[in-house]
Order: sequence, then C-alpha cells, then structure tokens
Amino acid sequence: MTYLAKPRLHHPTLELNKVGYTRRDYEGKVSTLCAGCGHDSISAAIVQACWELDIEPHRVAKLSGIGCSSKTPDYFLGASHGFNTVHGRMPSVLTGANLANRDLLYLGVSGDGDSASIGLGQFAHAMRRGVRMAYIVENNGVYGLTKGQFSATADQGSRSKKGVTNSDSAIDLVAMALQLGATYVGRSFSGNKAQLVPLIKGAISHGGAAFIDVISPCVAFNNHPGSTKSYDYVREHNEAVSRIDFISSRDEITLEAAPGEVVDVRQHDGTLLRLRSLHSDYNPTDRYAAMSYMQKHQALGEVVTGLLYVDPLATDLHTALNTTAMPLNAQGVPQLCPGAAALDKINASLR
Repeated sequence: MTYLAKPRLHHPTLELNKVGYTRRDYEGKVSTLCAGCGHDSISAAIVQACWELDIEPHRVAKLSGIGCSSKTPDYFLGASHGFNTVHGRMPSVLTGANLANRDLLYLGVSGDGDSASIGLGQFAHAMRRGVRMAYIVENNGVYGLTKGQFSATADQGSRSKKGVTNSDSAIDLVAMALQLGATYVGRSFSGNKAQLVPLIKGAISHGGAAFIDVISPCVAFNNHPGSTKSYDYVREHNEAVSRIDFISSRDEITLEAAPGEVVDVRQHDGTLLRLRSLHSDYNPTDRYAAMSYMQKHQALGEVVTGLLYVDPLATDLHTALNTTAMPLNAQGVPQLCPGAAALDKINASLR
C-alpha cells in the first residue's frame, strides 16, 4: 500500500497573506476520502477562508466528532489545535474549551449523522447558549462509514443505493438553528466555492453562534440496482476470499449561481438537486422571515442557499455568563481559588 505525503517545501513565489503565510500553510494531510467527495471541497473552502482572513493557524481550535466529515479537520489547518471527540459530543467539548480559553477561534466540524442523530441535543444546546463558534455540518444524508444507511437529514421519499425508500421525515438543521437562536445561519453546496468561502469567512468572524449547513454529495453510494457493474452485483456473482471495497473516482461537482437563480445539479447517481440562491435584495436580519422563506421554497422542492440570517449585534456565552476578559487557562491559583471569604460573598449574593 502506498501512502502519499505532501512536500514540506513550498514554491518561493507563492503569494503571502498579511501574516506571512501561503495558502499551503493552511493545508493539512493528504485526504483519504473518496475521490470526488464534497467534503474535500469544504476543506479547501476552509483553507481559502482562513488564508484570506489572515488568521494565524495557532489561533484556531478545530473540533469534530465521528464520521466521514469528522475526519476532515486532519486535512486542513495542520498547524492549529485539534481535538477529535466521541460521536455527537463535539459541541460540549468545544464549549468547555471555549470557556477555558476565549482567545482562540473555534471551528466545529460535524456531519448529518453526528449532529442530527446522536448529537442532536448537543447541537441544540450549543446553538441556544450562543457558544461563539463556526459550526459546519457536512451534510450528505447518509452514514458513509457504515455503508450508506439513511441519516436523519435524508429527504422523505429518497431512495438508497439498495432501492429502499426513506419513509421518515427529514430533520432540517437550518430550521432548528434559526428557531434555537443561532445568530448566523447559512446553507451552501460544497461545489459552490464562490458562495461557500464568504459564508465561512463570515461565520469565523461572527461574534456568536454561527451555523452553516453544507450539502455535500457522497460519491460512494450511487450504484443503482440492476447494474452489472455495481459492487453488490459483483459480490453476489463472485466467490471471493475477502471482502474488499473499491470506490471508483468521480469528478467533483461544481457550479456557479447568480443571485436569485435556480440551478439543477445532476448528481452522480442521476438524481437532481435543485438549488436556489438568495436574491440580492433579500433581508437576512429577520429571523422569522428567513424561516418562512426557507419553508416556502422547500415546498417547491428547492434548497435555499446563502446567508439566511445574521444578527449584527450578536453576543456569546461569555457575555451571558459575565466571564472574566482574561481566559481562565491564563489565570493562576490566587484568581481561580480566591479563598473562603470570596466564596462566602458569592453565596451571600445568591440568597
């Protein structure tokens, strides 16, 4: 087996940003995801956004849970802080890190299974508490690591590679984020770099809970029933000594959409995804209008993309808790344990 490694040396003519880094400095390891996976496009968009924002990599803390999406932090910002949590628990670990050190920029990467199933409660509380973070869900509607079962975000009536029809209603994380109090909410498509990069830049720069749902097609589970070239057919007609998967390479799906334009995206399995970009005169500061607009177009079979809602005066959890401006991890014992007199004073104020 051959493992690829990126060269450490950079071409001397690569453009530097204001803090002296090239775009390559924001990359990570070589991706092990399937060729053509939309998740890699999201990683590239994060790299581009951080480079354009002139962020020093060591100022970023990236956290994830479990799943294909949660592998991706290994593929960007290799010089930043990183923590891969257990399944669905990324938001609470990120909250603890944020409370201990408010000076870092927090980037939470998750998937539709990680956030809409086992981590749904974690997602909800991170949004309603206003934890300052850029929360990105790489949404493909399937459990890619366990052979493509429907996730909680799969549309009702959609069919799996095995021909099974999904009978469950879909969980819309964007609608939940709006209802729960997130102060920056957007949706995009992994192949629309022109839209996704600015959305990520806005989320990272936002002063509260920022959430972006990114539709990211899975290329591994597009085999249609009846095909003699499908993995299932070959397995059924082959006496193999071991069970080996091979995912054929697919071209990345990309697009460009003008404001207000509806674009039909032909996916690898032949199905159509209908995306609508927000109009240029759309008002993203009205939370309830955003919910109504999104549901109206959802009824038409359209997935609305762009910045759906933003509160320009957003505050975060530190403001709500009135925490100290100096990060807790930078304080010493006298500040963290001020003694019995200080404790008595706090207790008296609560009576």
